[in-house]
Amino acid sequence: MTFQMPDRTGPGFRARVGPPSRRAKVLLLTAGVLAALFLLFVMFAGLWTDWLWFRSVSYGSVFTSQLGAKAGLFAVFGLLMALVVGFNLWLAYRLRPPLAAMSVEQQSLDRYRMGVAPFRKWLLIGLSLLVGLAAGAAAGAQWRTWMLWLNGTPFGQQDSQFHLDVSFYAFDLPWYEFLLGFAFSAVIVSLIAATAVHYLYGGLRLQGPGRRASAGAQGHLAVLLGVFVLLKAVAYWLDRYALAVKSEAYKGVDGWTGLRYVDANAFLPAKTILFFVAIICAALFFLTPIRRTWAPALIGFGLMALSAVLVGGLYPAIVQQFQVKPNEQAKETPYIQKNIDATRQAYGIADADVTQYKPTDSTNPEKLKQDAQTISDIRLLDPNVVSPTFQQNQALRQYYAFPKTLDVDRYGDQDTVLGVRELDLTGVQQRNFINDHFKYTHGYGVVAAKGNQVDANGNPVYTQQSLPTTGSMGDYQQRVYYGEKSTTYSVVGPGMDEIDYTRDSDPDRTYQYTGGSGVSLDNPLTRAAYAVKFAEPQLLYSGAIKDGAKILYDRTPKERVEKVAPWLSIDADPYPVVEDGRLVWVLDGYTTSDGFPFSSKTVLGDATKDSLTDQRGRTLTAVNEVNYIRNSVKATVDAYTGEVTLYQWDEADPVLKTWMKAFPGSVQPKADIPAALLPHLRYPQDMFKVQRDLLGMYHMTDATAFFNGTDIWEVPVDPTVNADEVQPPYYLTVRMPDAKEASFSLTTSFVPSGRKNLAAFMTADADPGPDYGKLRILRMTSDSGALGPALTQAKFNSDTDVAHQLTLLRNGADSDVVYGNLLTLPVGGGILNVEPVYLVARGAKVPVLKKVLAVYGDHNVALEDTLDKALAKVLGNAAGGATTPTAPADPGGTTPTAPTTPTTPTTPAPGANPALDKALADAQKAFTDGQTALKNGDWAAYGQAQQALQKALNEALAAEPKAGATPAPSGQPSGSPAPSPGG
Repeated sequence: MTFQMPDRTGPGFRARVGPPSRRAKVLLLTAGVLAALFLLFVMFAGLWTDWLWFRSVSYGSVFTSQLGAKAGLFAVFGLLMALVVGFNLWLAYRLRPPLAAMSVEQQSLDRYRMGVAPFRKWLLIGLSLLVGLAAGAAAGAQWRTWMLWLNGTPFGQQDSQFHLDVSFYAFDLPWYEFLLGFAFSAVIVSLIAATAVHYLYGGLRLQGPGRRASAGAQGHLAVLLGVFVLLKAVAYWLDRYALAVKSEAYKGVDGWTGLRYVDANAFLPAKTILFFVAIICAALFFLTPIRRTWAPALIGFGLMALSAVLVGGLYPAIVQQFQVKPNEQAKETPYIQKNIDATRQAYGIADADVTQYKPTDSTNPEKLKQDAQTISDIRLLDPNVVSPTFQQNQALRQYYAFPKTLDVDRYGDQDTVLGVRELDLTGVQQRNFINDHFKYTHGYGVVAAKGNQVDANGNPVYTQQSLPTTGSMGDYQQRVYYGEKSTTYSVVGPGMDEIDYTRDSDPDRTYQYTGGSGVSLDNPLTRAAYAVKFAEPQLLYSGAIKDGAKILYDRTPKERVEKVAPWLSIDADPYPVVEDGRLVWVLDGYTTSDGFPFSSKTVLGDATKDSLTDQRGRTLTAVNEVNYIRNSVKATVDAYTGEVTLYQWDEADPVLKTWMKAFPGSVQPKADIPAALLPHLRYPQDMFKVQRDLLGMYHMTDATAFFNGTDIWEVPVDPTVNADEVQPPYYLTVRMPDAKEASFSLTTSFVPSGRKNLAAFMTADADPGPDYGKLRILRMTSDSGALGPALTQAKFNSDTDVAHQLTLLRNGADSDVVYGNLLTLPVGGGILNVEPVYLVARGAKVPVLKKVLAVYGDHNVALEDTLDKALAKVLGNAAGGATTPTAPADPGGTTPTAPTTPTTPTTPAPGANPALDKALADAQKAFTDGQTALKNGDWAAYGQAQQALQKALNEALAAEPKAGATPAPSGQPSGSPAPSPGG
């Protein structure tokens, strides 16, 4: 079977011949113009809305300075690249031979020459501009490097090898390397372009008799090659200094930085030799147009390449193999010491106090009295666990939510767990354009609870609660327009009613924003720009937008600070503070550098990662690998007005001083920090985590010990979660053994590499003051036997009584057990570990504190209803000086977990009160019956015994109402709760 194509030349077919009609041309031209205008408007919209945003937050100078630097670099280096490449293209054409030799090669090239001839001028301009645009864009991205070089501030300290100020490596060397890279790019592109033109016009030939290159082509290309080799000489010279900031893996440190023996004694002289060899080789290339021969230059280039292999590669390898390896410790020790000293200085860990500590397994009341404040402030309310409890008890509306991880601050002398009740649009039942952006616009207030107390039901004891919130924080503007969950834009203004907090008696309560922030939408052009920016056409024509309306966006505290201070790295955990009638977010800003000589580099994202990273967020930085960091800025963002304020915190930091010169007026002096805010400033977690990560190796200040790796520490894995991530640091009020009193601190533990016992305990003083940021390390003696977090958790889990009670607790309540933060504390000359145990009902998913685990040293494990009872068990007789057994809690009151002043119970003599004697006897019998039933697994009998025990205790209390405490049945420790089916 065959198929026949239809005849396209028959009477029914009319071929379209000739150019398109005028109408088609007009349509195509119109579509092209409209597309170009739309693209231009999109670009304009991004630039225009950015300018309006910066102006609205009073940081317009940051925008203009940054834009000016980018535009200036783009223009200067783009134009320079275009001129260099264009000049070489023009010169190559001018140096073309007048007549090309007749050959098959040249005859085929004639067609290309004829085709290019009518467009030669435009091709020259177009190619030059295209290369210039690419170079300008790359140069514009180097605005930070330019500003640092332009405004560089001396560090006032020199490196140990070249004795240059550190600012040379941090600010100058990166700029010189950029200039060198740009020059290399310009020469290489020019060389390629010139070679192509010379070949096209016969200056270079691959075939035919005679010279392969004309005199003009030879001279032009020789000069370009000479410039290239000359730049290589400059590169060799700069490479000498770059050795001080060169990184590699060494001795277990992935980012080891600085010269080692082979660098100082082989690579450094090799780079100097190659510098002079390259100078000579460049001179030979420059002489090529005069001598009219390539031979000397090519020989010189070959010798330079051979020298690079022998002097720059083989010689250092020989030194490493035959001088370093046979006696590596002696050779490397001086350079290891330089690295240790520089790293400790660059990360602010040089002044860490290290104290030898041999924890005891027993203590006495006198020692415990010194740590009374540490014990009283043990934080049982875990901010990483109780967010669902806050949500259940205090959100009060579906469209409010708390962060997954709450914050810890101190108000007065009380460690406080707090969270902001923020707007959560996922809880809005009717989602639409108006509700999402006009009606539901803000959250409401802060909820706070005591860190060391829970009520009788295991719920937080709130110091600030309800809607609107009331409590110890006084009056403040509670509406939260700027918060961690404010990830979308809102349109607010006069005459635009927003849904405010609602009451059952007043469900239609509304509010109109008067904070003054945001960008005005009165200008139609501005509305159009924002319609493009947010891809929302309704912003252009919606009648819901009234006169005076403003749009609020970029509302999370972190993105606001990152935007106004793009040179800062921002801590991942903003925290709220109520001060002077305002609710503000406080953020810690870090200045960083990767140019501190001999200081080892670390990746911030890796160093700050722990078991809570996904809940808290991640630290972002433009230069993720750093070897210098300072907590140089404290920033605040007003939750109502969105006002951003940057305060200088580290007044000695040269990197901050440099940026303050680059962006004058953007950072306020430290003296301007409000007095009410100052007590709430704290040492930041991410900074602390970077320091503890480095201290795992760099607590060893002796180069010999460092080389042998005899005492490497690790941050322990968090044993309370299933994820294989390290334990986060905890804010606690702690008294270190060498301190007179307890202070609000960040704390962490260390374990030996590959082992699980406790190697060290470290704190950083988190309170503003003379000791702010002071690092104190308790190094455990090798024979201490102190338990690390994993061993402590294993001891909890392996204890028969604990496991049995927890099993009963789970099964009896049909719930899951969640372990809170495992807190390690130096108390009474030993190590106390405390861990709250939460019960989460499988239906409600709301954790309530039910038990407290504790262990002192390697002694008895306690699982009790309150901290007082747990400490009484693990500390034994010494606990009388620090804790007091707690009487049965009032059903509507709170269960104190902090120690109180000891009291001496008055016990009547036997026979003085027959009713009391009978009640105690009944209690003893009920307790014994309960223990027997518990051992036999008879839960019915056990429940009856517990009811009888409770009845007997109540009768005992009624019989002696003035008794200071109810004596426990024989065989039960005073102050210990009677066991129950729930634990």
